[in-house]
Amino acid sequence: MHCRLDGWYMALLLRYTVLINTWRRNSLLKQAVAHYASCSSIDAIHVVWSEDDLPSATLQSHLRKAVYSKSSSNYKPEFRFDLNEDDNLNNRFKPIEGLRNDAIFSVDDDVLIPCRTLEFAFSVWQSAPESMVGFVPRMHWVDAKKSGAMHYNYGGWWSVWWMGTYSMVLSKAAFFHKKYLDMYTYQMPASVQEYVSRERNCEDIAMSFLVANATGAPPIWVKGIKWRSRSWKIKPDQGRSPPRGSSKDKDDFLQSSIDKDDLLRSSIIRIRGTSSSPVFQGEVKCLKLVQVASVA
Repeated sequence: MHCRLDGWYMALLLRYTVLINTWRRNSLLKQAVAHYASCSSIDAIHVVWSEDDLPSATLQSHLRKAVYSKSSSNYKPEFRFDLNEDDNLNNRFKPIEGLRNDAIFSVDDDVLIPCRTLEFAFSVWQSAPESMVGFVPRMHWVDAKKSGAMHYNYGGWWSVWWMGTYSMVLSKAAFFHKKYLDMYTYQMPASVQEYVSRERNCEDIAMSFLVANATGAPPIWVKGIKWRSRSWKIKPDQGRSPPRGSSKDKDDFLQSSIDKDDLLRSSIIRIRGTSSSPVFQGEVKCLKLVQVASVA
């Protein structure tokens, strides 16, 4: 009996939970749930729901049927809505009760990662489970002091491409350990959570700083093809999520919220079927970084 339980537990550790952030885009949500249900190592799919109205019975039924029918194996992923009373981007990183795996794949509802690429990224995360492993690299740098203070700048894709380095991967498509959900909710400085709530932006940068603070290590970028809604093939970072804030918000966030710069630069990427290589891809989005308060 104990051997069976141990085997069941070990099997769960070889799977991961997909955490989909959505906002008033049910058609995209349907595509995302159906797609990720077809990937072989999924244990559960959770949808972060922060809308005023509860998901309709029709939508819930459609998604549950999609999970059951699209699953490519006898193992059927668990499906659940994580309901929230308010529309707050901090909801994205609330702790989840009953998770059976350590690995979380956080993704926006309009980003589809091919299953083979996702499985490879999961294997990379398993080799470095304390790190963030993701598909959307960004960078930051420090300018000369202005008014006696360090000035942090945020660089989008073209900055990554031009400088050949990155210092964060965004949570719109990234693996991280489930413990960071608790740390974000209970240890993140209140000023950071207040900024995210007020400006409806920058929760992805805040999570990057939290993980860097906890690990003292850089993130890992996995280079791979991604699709947007309706299976449009896109380059690594084209497109955007629901318009909840401007690029200027991210500039302001970096200046106002960071006491200690914990992000470390890296020029290493992982590509399925190859060894690590220098960075050569990216996009523009946000101009400055934030000064994020050090996590206790």
